[in-house]
Amino acid sequence: MQPIDSALDTSSAEFNDNRAAMLEAIERFRAAERKPVEAELQKAERYRERGWLLPRERLNRLLDPGAPFIELCALAGYRLYDDRDGSGAGGGAICGIGSVGGRRCLVRVDNYAVKGGTISPAGMDKALRMQQIARENCLPIVTLAQSGGANLTYATETFAPGGRGFANQARLSAAGIVQVTVVHGGATAGGAYQPGLSDYVVMVRDQAGMYLAGPPLLKAATGEIADGETLGGAEMHCQQSGSGDYLAENDEDGIRLAREIVASLPHPTSAPLPTEWRQPRYPIDELLGLVPADSRKPYDVREVLARIADDSALLDFKPEFDRQTFCGHIRIEGHPIGVIGNNGPITPAGANKAAQFIQLCEQSGTPLLFLHNTTGFMVGTDVEQQGIIKHGSKMIQAVANTSVPRISIVVGGSYGAGNYAMCGRGFDPRFIFAWPNSRTAVMGAAQAGKVLRIVSEQKMQRSGQVDKTALDKLETDTAAFMQAGSDALACSARLWDDGIIDPRDTRKLLGMLLEICREAELSQARKNTFGVARF
Repeated sequence: MQPIDSALDTSSAEFNDNRAAMLEAIERFRAAERKPVEAELQKAERYRERGWLLPRERLNRLLDPGAPFIELCALAGYRLYDDRDGSGAGGGAICGIGSVGGRRCLVRVDNYAVKGGTISPAGMDKALRMQQIARENCLPIVTLAQSGGANLTYATETFAPGGRGFANQARLSAAGIVQVTVVHGGATAGGAYQPGLSDYVVMVRDQAGMYLAGPPLLKAATGEIADGETLGGAEMHCQQSGSGDYLAENDEDGIRLAREIVASLPHPTSAPLPTEWRQPRYPIDELLGLVPADSRKPYDVREVLARIADDSALLDFKPEFDRQTFCGHIRIEGHPIGVIGNNGPITPAGANKAAQFIQLCEQSGTPLLFLHNTTGFMVGTDVEQQGIIKHGSKMIQAVANTSVPRISIVVGGSYGAGNYAMCGRGFDPRFIFAWPNSRTAVMGAAQAGKVLRIVSEQKMQRSGQVDKTALDKLETDTAAFMQAGSDALACSARLWDDGIIDPRDTRKLLGMLLEICREAELSQARKNTFGVARF
């Protein structure tokens, strides 16, 4: 190759004229870019009095410090439609590609400080273009939402494309493009579907609201009077409806949670894992005294995680929604993993929560760890009327059909259909191990004895002869039989697990198993149409 011998005369008048014209053109578009920034700053004091971060302040908190950010379509809608002064440039949102929690993402921040963040036709086109970019480049999408929704003056131009945006969200989710939304303010009608169709939803306490019909429309349509918090506030959605997954205290906290959610996702399979990680902050030996000897006494599964997770750190999923079923993200020796554990029986809400979490882990390719300690699904009239059978079936469907590596550790009891829902042997976990104190059975020994006693007593009553002594013996013998057949040794002998482990080896074992699973994902076995034969 030969070097280029440039003939450009940089001292010529033509060169200087061209340079001046180019600098002038640059200043024109930079001035246009400054218009929405200036409009935002004019209202800064008003919003800061409410405790809100300005849109670009939210963006700066979201992005990794010092990492580059590529802003996209910054001039969308400039002086179009009703944008007379150019402040509507950007179409109601600041969008681009930047690093969040070490992961390159497509970022959208609603610019609520300019025209309420309302979306013009150009803004809608921009939103659809962002979805296209995310899909084509496999980028997670992080949205900081606070918008007045579509500009109703141009509703006829944005209605159909708006539907395409919602369809795209559903298809992006199915394609494995993770969508995280922080709801900083109101999200009404169609605007509620944007977070509703996101995979992870963070809501800011006392600021966020999601409704299909807000209080004024509700009163006009039905006559019902309801305050915003009761109808669709952050606490209601995180604690009752389940439409919110994480409850944030303020703007900064909501953005922190969004960063943690993105950081918890596995990087593309080929990306190297961290070579260094922090050990748990609590001694592994403490696992020996953590689980009560009496299986009827509860304990918090987070205490187990505190002694096996890197830096004893976790991201709790839907912590305000059904505390009896735990779901969350941790890392073990640098490997990201989703955890499902039991703090009580599995309720309808708990089954829904777990099924949703499993689908999220399937979407992101995150392995799953099941920590068994459950008496099974909740029983009783109330839960039957709430649909425990159908909701439990959803969880079992999710457990059975997820394709990510599943690892089970039977920490305490694993009874009845709870064993199935927690990925017991019958559901083919990649690996399943048991602690020496664990028990697995169709039901508790005492309950089994009582069930057979009740059934036998009813038969005796129909015949007119009730033998209390025989019933006592039946109950006692059944309980003893079930007790003997459900302990760890008996279950391991029947290959209901892959072995019994010392609790203190749990972290080391899981690190090795996750490494094996990762290597399997990276291995590209070459298939052929015949087995290799010797001729």
